[in-house]
Amino acid sequence: MPDKELHDAARALLDLCIKKKLTLATAESCTGGMVAAALTEIAGSSAVVERGFVTYSNKAKQQMLGVPPTTLNKYGAVSRETAEAMAKGALAHAPVDLAVSITGIAGPGGGSADKPVGLVHFAAGSRGGRLIHHEHKFGDIGREQVRRLSVLQALAMLRELAEKK
Repeated sequence: MPDKELHDAARALLDLCIKKKLTLATAESCTGGMVAAALTEIAGSSAVVERGFVTYSNKAKQQMLGVPPTTLNKYGAVSRETAEAMAKGALAHAPVDLAVSITGIAGPGGGSADKPVGLVHFAAGSRGGRLIHHEHKFGDIGREQVRRLSVLQALAMLRELAEKK
């Protein structure tokens, strides 16, 4: 059965972006393209979705989005700094109005005391220079739930930026 909450959030964002003639890109790590998939599942999304970057590895973050190696070395892949660099990189590498990035630890492994399973950093930026960041500690609620809630958060952040455009 399709996820009605995800579908409705994606539909609302697309409708708003179509109305305001806004385009977007995604830069996803732990969600592996799920934000782009949620949006492109809806007919007519091509008017809004320009591209998605799935940058699961640090190498991909550097090559595709221009995330500086120093940022990754100093703060790690799962950090505010990396999320913000990913969002800025998506804006720099795509002719879009809005971009969102997600980097986190979906689990079940990979966590640490400093960065536990369920920690996800989000950044969303607009071509006009606005940049917002959110950090969520979803907890060890299961990989599927961390990823699902991350998609909802990313869609909400894009909508917040679109509403202000």
